[in-house]
Amino acid sequence: MPGRRRAARVFAILIAMSMDITPVLAQNLEEKAQICSACHGENGVPQERTTPIIWGQHQGYTYIQLRDYKRGTRKDEQMTAIVADMDRNDMMALAEYFSKKPWPNLQQLRADEATTMRALRANVAVNCTGCHLGEYQGDGTVPRLAGQSAEYMSKTIAQFRTRERANNPGMSDLMIATSPDDLAALVAYLAGR
Repeated sequence: MPGRRRAARVFAILIAMSMDITPVLAQNLEEKAQICSACHGENGVPQERTTPIIWGQHQGYTYIQLRDYKRGTRKDEQMTAIVADMDRNDMMALAEYFSKKPWPNLQQLRADEATTMRALRANVAVNCTGCHLGEYQGDGTVPRLAGQSAEYMSKTIAQFRTRERANNPGMSDLMIATSPDDLAALVAYLAGR
Protein backbone atom coordinates (compact mmCIF):
# COMPACT_ATOMS: atom_id res chain seq x y z
CA MET A 1 0.00 0.00 0.00
CA PRO A 2 2.80 2.56 0.76
CA GLY A 3 4.09 2.09 -2.80
CA ARG A 4 0.64 2.86 -4.20
CA ARG A 5 0.35 6.00 -2.06
CA ARG A 6 3.78 7.14 -3.23
CA ALA A 7 2.91 6.46 -6.84
CA ALA A 8 -0.38 8.34 -6.48
CA ARG A 9 1.40 11.34 -4.93
CA VAL A 10 4.11 11.41 -7.57
CA PHE A 11 1.48 11.06 -10.31
CA ALA A 12 -0.52 13.95 -8.83
CA ILE A 13 2.62 16.09 -8.63
CA LEU A 14 3.59 15.35 -12.22
CA ILE A 15 0.05 16.01 -13.47
CA ALA A 16 -0.01 19.28 -11.55
CA MET A 17 3.34 20.29 -13.00
CA SER A 18 2.29 19.47 -16.54
CA MET A 19 -0.82 21.60 -16.05
CA ASP A 20 1.32 24.43 -14.62
CA ILE A 21 -0.64 24.58 -11.37
CA THR A 22 2.28 23.79 -9.08
CA PRO A 23 2.20 27.28 -7.52
CA VAL A 24 -1.43 26.68 -6.54
CA LEU A 25 -0.51 23.35 -4.92
CA ALA A 26 2.62 24.55 -3.15
CA GLN A 27 2.33 28.12 -1.96
CA ASN A 28 4.50 27.93 1.15
CA LEU A 29 7.63 26.10 2.25
CA GLU A 30 5.73 23.43 4.19
CA GLU A 31 3.66 22.57 1.10
CA LYS A 32 6.76 22.45 -1.08
CA ALA A 33 8.47 20.18 1.46
CA GLN A 34 5.43 17.87 1.36
CA ILE A 35 6.08 17.33 -2.35
CA CYS A 36 9.60 16.17 -1.45
CA SER A 37 8.21 13.88 1.24
CA ALA A 38 6.26 11.90 -1.37
CA CYS A 39 9.53 10.12 -2.21
CA HIS A 40 12.00 11.11 0.51
CA GLY A 41 9.63 10.14 3.33
CA GLU A 42 7.45 12.08 5.72
CA ASN A 43 9.61 10.95 8.62
CA GLY A 44 12.91 11.24 6.75
CA VAL A 45 13.00 7.59 5.72
CA PRO A 46 12.67 7.37 1.92
CA GLN A 47 9.91 5.25 0.43
CA GLU A 48 12.43 3.45 -1.81
CA ARG A 49 15.88 2.37 -0.63
CA THR A 50 17.48 3.85 -3.76
CA THR A 51 16.17 7.32 -2.83
CA PRO A 52 18.59 9.36 -0.69
CA ILE A 53 18.01 10.60 2.83
CA ILE A 54 17.65 14.37 2.69
CA TRP A 55 16.62 14.97 6.32
CA GLY A 56 19.70 16.29 8.07
CA GLN A 57 21.76 16.51 4.88
CA HIS A 58 23.86 19.67 4.57
CA GLN A 59 22.11 22.71 3.14
CA GLY A 60 24.87 23.53 0.66
CA TYR A 61 24.99 20.01 -0.71
CA THR A 62 21.21 19.71 -1.07
CA TYR A 63 21.01 23.09 -2.78
CA ILE A 64 23.74 22.13 -5.28
CA GLN A 65 21.94 18.88 -6.13
CA LEU A 66 18.66 20.73 -6.75
CA ARG A 67 20.51 23.29 -8.86
CA ASP A 68 22.25 20.55 -10.83
CA TYR A 69 18.93 18.79 -11.53
CA LYS A 70 17.59 22.09 -12.84
CA ARG A 71 20.71 22.64 -14.99
CA GLY A 72 20.63 19.06 -16.25
CA THR A 73 24.11 18.11 -15.01
CA ARG A 74 22.46 15.61 -12.67
CA LYS A 75 19.67 13.63 -14.26
CA ASP A 76 16.51 12.11 -12.84
CA GLU A 77 13.19 12.43 -14.62
CA GLN A 78 11.13 13.03 -11.46
CA MET A 79 13.59 15.45 -9.88
CA THR A 80 14.03 17.40 -13.10
CA ALA A 81 10.26 17.86 -13.32
CA ILE A 82 10.00 18.88 -9.67
CA VAL A 83 12.73 21.55 -9.84
CA ALA A 84 11.76 22.90 -13.27
CA ASP A 85 9.79 25.84 -11.88
CA MET A 86 11.86 26.40 -8.74
CA ASP A 87 14.03 29.45 -8.44
CA ARG A 88 17.22 29.76 -6.38
CA ASN A 89 15.32 31.01 -3.34
CA ASP A 90 12.97 28.00 -3.40
CA MET A 91 15.91 25.61 -3.64
CA MET A 92 17.84 27.34 -0.85
CA ALA A 93 14.78 27.42 1.42
CA LEU A 94 14.07 23.72 0.88
CA ALA A 95 17.72 22.83 1.43
CA GLU A 96 17.74 24.79 4.68
CA TYR A 97 14.41 23.28 5.79
CA PHE A 98 15.64 19.71 5.37
CA SER A 99 19.09 20.46 6.84
CA LYS A 100 17.41 21.30 10.15
CA LYS A 101 15.60 17.96 10.36
CA PRO A 102 17.14 15.09 12.35
CA TRP A 103 19.01 12.45 10.38
CA PRO A 104 16.89 9.28 10.49
CA ASN A 105 18.26 5.92 11.54
CA LEU A 106 17.60 3.33 8.85
CA GLN A 107 18.77 0.62 11.28
CA GLN A 108 21.13 -0.87 8.75
CA LEU A 109 23.48 -3.60 9.96
CA ARG A 110 27.01 -2.69 10.93
CA ALA A 111 29.69 -4.14 8.70
CA ASP A 112 31.54 -7.20 10.00
CA GLU A 113 35.18 -6.89 11.03
CA ALA A 114 36.67 -8.04 7.72
CA THR A 115 34.47 -5.64 5.72
CA THR A 116 35.28 -2.81 8.12
CA MET A 117 39.02 -3.41 7.76
CA ARG A 118 38.74 -3.51 3.96
CA ALA A 119 36.69 -0.27 3.99
CA LEU A 120 39.22 1.48 6.22
CA ARG A 121 42.07 0.39 3.92
CA ALA A 122 40.08 1.64 0.90
CA ASN A 123 39.53 4.96 2.67
CA VAL A 124 43.29 5.34 3.08
CA ALA A 125 43.75 4.76 -0.67
CA VAL A 126 40.80 6.88 -1.85
CA ASN A 127 40.86 9.39 1.04
CA CYS A 128 37.07 9.65 1.44
CA THR A 129 37.55 11.48 4.74
CA GLY A 130 39.63 14.12 2.95
CA CYS A 131 36.33 15.59 1.71
CA HIS A 132 33.61 13.81 3.69
CA LEU A 133 35.57 14.45 6.91
CA GLY A 134 35.98 12.29 9.99
CA GLU A 135 33.07 10.00 10.73
CA TYR A 136 31.88 10.64 7.14
CA GLN A 137 29.61 13.46 8.29
CA GLY A 138 30.46 15.83 5.42
CA ASP A 139 30.04 19.59 5.70
CA GLY A 140 28.79 22.48 3.61
CA THR A 141 28.64 21.28 0.01
CA VAL A 142 30.01 17.80 0.82
CA PRO A 143 27.35 15.21 1.70
CA ARG A 144 27.06 13.14 4.82
CA LEU A 145 27.59 9.48 3.93
CA ALA A 146 27.36 7.85 7.36
CA GLY A 147 24.00 6.11 7.69
CA GLN A 148 22.91 6.77 4.11
CA SER A 149 21.02 3.92 2.45
CA ALA A 150 23.35 1.20 1.14
CA GLU A 151 21.17 0.82 -1.95
CA TYR A 152 21.33 4.54 -2.70
CA MET A 153 25.11 4.65 -2.24
CA SER A 154 25.54 1.61 -4.53
CA LYS A 155 23.32 3.22 -7.17
CA THR A 156 25.24 6.51 -6.93
CA ILE A 157 28.62 4.79 -7.18
CA ALA A 158 27.44 2.94 -10.29
CA GLN A 159 26.22 6.21 -11.81
CA PHE A 160 29.58 7.88 -11.10
CA ARG A 161 31.48 4.90 -12.54
CA THR A 162 29.54 5.06 -15.83
CA ARG A 163 29.62 8.88 -15.75
CA GLU A 164 25.81 8.88 -15.93
CA ARG A 165 26.03 11.18 -12.94
CA ALA A 166 28.00 14.02 -14.45
CA ASN A 167 27.83 16.72 -11.80
CA ASN A 168 31.11 15.74 -10.09
CA PRO A 169 33.76 14.45 -12.53
CA GLY A 170 36.30 14.06 -9.71
CA MET A 171 34.04 11.55 -7.98
CA SER A 172 33.67 9.65 -11.23
CA ASP A 173 37.45 9.44 -11.52
CA LEU A 174 37.77 8.16 -7.94
CA MET A 175 34.99 5.60 -8.30
CA ILE A 176 36.44 4.29 -11.58
CA ALA A 177 39.91 3.98 -10.00
CA THR A 178 38.60 2.03 -6.99
CA SER A 179 37.94 -1.69 -7.17
CA PRO A 180 34.31 -2.83 -7.00
CA ASP A 181 35.13 -4.97 -3.94
CA ASP A 182 36.58 -1.97 -2.10
CA LEU A 183 33.55 0.12 -3.04
CA ALA A 184 31.19 -2.60 -1.80
CA ALA A 185 33.08 -2.69 1.52
CA LEU A 186 32.85 1.10 1.82
CA VAL A 187 29.10 1.01 1.16
CA ALA A 188 28.51 -1.67 3.81
CA TYR A 189 30.71 0.16 6.31
CA LEU A 190 29.16 3.60 5.72
CA ALA A 191 25.58 2.34 5.73
CA GLY A 192 26.01 0.84 9.17
CA ARG A 193 27.52 3.93 10.77
